[in-house]
Formats: sequence, C-alpha cells, structure tokens
Amino acid sequence: MVLQGAEGLPLEAIRQQIASAVDIIIHLSRMRDKTRKTMEITEIVGYENGKIQLNPLYVFVEDEKSTLHKVSGSLRRTDRPLINDTKLKISGNYKII
Repeated sequence: MVLQGAEGLPLEAIRQQIASAVDIIIHLSRMRDKTRKTMEITEIVGYENGKIQLNPLYVFVEDEKSTLHKVSGSLRRTDRPLINDTKLKISGNYKII
C-alpha cells in the first residue's frame, strides 16, 4: 500500500521505516482444522543489510493430541531474550522472568 501512494520512495527506505515503527509482530494463521491460532510472536530488532532483523520470542508447537482434523498445541517461549525492552521498562509493566 505504501508503494501505491508514495511515488519515487525506494523500497529500502520503506523497509527501514517499517522496521523502526513496528515493535512486535503477532502472526496468526488458519490451521487445517479451520481454527485460527497464534503461530509466532516476534520482536523486530532493526534493519541490516537490506533485511528486517527479527527475534522470535514465542512459537506455536503442536502436541501429541494433534490429528489431521484437530490441531492441538501451545505457544512456547524461545530461549531468546526480549532485546528492545525500553518501552516496557518505562511503563513499569516489565518483569524479568
């Protein structure tokens, strides 16, 4: 949509603006059983070498109860720490776990 409205703005500049404006991406997906699940929660940590740098914090992992007709599982915390925690610390809503 940005490319349609902004004539002459290079793609790299648009990517840099997105990387600086968005803190967290929550990826939702429709599963094979037609339910929607949160698949991943990822932090945007910057922009480098033409790519937006991501830090996955949570990923969806299916469990043994999943079948072809019913998806079962949960979000699991990755071993990666939250890098850009300044806004949370300022708000007073951040606890180190």
